[in-house]
Amino acid sequence: MYPAPSIIVFTTLSGLGFGLLAFLGAGVILPTGLAAFVWFALGYALALVGLVASAFHLGHPERALRAFTQWRTSWLSREAVLSTLALLAIAPHAAGLVFWATPVPVAGAIGAALCLVTVFATSMIYAQLKTVPRWNHWSTPVLFLLAALTGGALLTGSGYTAQMLLAWLAVAMVLHWLIGDGQFARRGTTLGTATGLGPLGRVRQLEPPHTGGNYLLKEMAYVVARRHSRVLRVIALTLACVLPSILLWTAPYSLPALALAVVLHLAGMVTQRWLFFAEAEHTVALYYRG
Repeated sequence: MYPAPSIIVFTTLSGLGFGLLAFLGAGVILPTGLAAFVWFALGYALALVGLVASAFHLGHPERALRAFTQWRTSWLSREAVLSTLALLAIAPHAAGLVFWATPVPVAGAIGAALCLVTVFATSMIYAQLKTVPRWNHWSTPVLFLLAALTGGALLTGSGYTAQMLLAWLAVAMVLHWLIGDGQFARRGTTLGTATGLGPLGRVRQLEPPHTGGNYLLKEMAYVVARRHSRVLRVIALTLACVLPSILLWTAPYSLPALALAVVLHLAGMVTQRWLFFAEAEHTVALYYRG
């Protein structure tokens, strides 16, 4: 699929923001006063910038508020509702720390849980799509949740926890790639099954569905060269997990090293999310391959 910048920003920053807020809500660190304001402002800013970016991928961004109305059937709508509830639930905990140097543990715990459920809902927007076999697998929500938790651990300076999560995230990234590479073939979907004409014999096209470019070709039939994919996977894994882990291991109490680890991790996750969309094979592409 086409890796639109707005979706990359959305999935990367919102996950990072909700991951940070989950750690703050859980009381992993308890800053007060101005420090608390900075921490929570960063978490809210990352989450909100990511959510706002997602609206720019809509055909009609002005109708974004309608996303709240379909929560019974749509994971996108559930994400919108859950993200709002999460940001509201954690607000009393944030206010208590900022203004009165007093945490509100119940609100923080509820907010932290809702933040993680929001990330899960985001992942399910993609994981529930049977038309994209690479995403339609348990590894997608695991990858999203581990990415959010790892980002939260790095941003809060939770060194040992971050080290552990970086290792698990690396495993999740590799598994997602390895499993995803064979998902389309394992589904057994062909032009014959897609058209329902398979029992009559081998199905082939006489001519393409369209003579020129169109939305489906741009959004659903994007192709990334295999050699480029391999290089980008190595870059994503190295930046997102390996180098941050080395930095935390060699300089565990260094603020500059931690800051660099966060920057490298973010760059790696942007690369991983670009691949997440670029490598996705939509079944509609069968109509264009013949």
